[in-house]
Amino acid sequence: MFPSSAITAELGRMMELAQQGFHCSDILLLMGLEAQGKANPDAVRAVSSLAGGIGSSGDICGAFTGGACLLGLYAGRGASDEEEDPRLNIMISELLDWFSTEQERRYGGIHCSEITEDDPQNMPMRCPQIVAAVYRKVRTILDQHGFDWNTEPKPAPRKEAARSCSAACPVAARL
Repeated sequence: MFPSSAITAELGRMMELAQQGFHCSDILLLMGLEAQGKANPDAVRAVSSLAGGIGSSGDICGAFTGGACLLGLYAGRGASDEEEDPRLNIMISELLDWFSTEQERRYGGIHCSEITEDDPQNMPMRCPQIVAAVYRKVRTILDQHGFDWNTEPKPAPRKEAARSCSAACPVAARL
């Protein structure tokens, strides 16, 4: 699927980012931004809140939520004149199904507290493997859905009819 030299280089880059103090969700988004030849410190700061299970609360794993954000980087809506790619939620669902199956089998759940067994000493052994696996899975999902990892996505222009949510939102209909 991916050449071993590319995987080795990418794992090296992930380790480099971890040594710089970045966490699971940060690393995943940084890898995607770098693949597109971009930097976006604001986006990286935003996803840093996901590390440690959403604000280090031990909730849902930041590698999963960071992976979902990485899919959003490629298929999400980033401006008022863009449409979200209709494949986004399908891809996130595929990632969640895979992640849930893998982590529940290994650790009994998808929350950081379950994965680490509430022991920070388990993080250095478990988290890097999970981040690398999520990274590979996101790349596979993007590839399967026709996205080019190294190319900035070109979102579809927003349709006029899509701007109105009055049918779905009674509050907006009264505005």
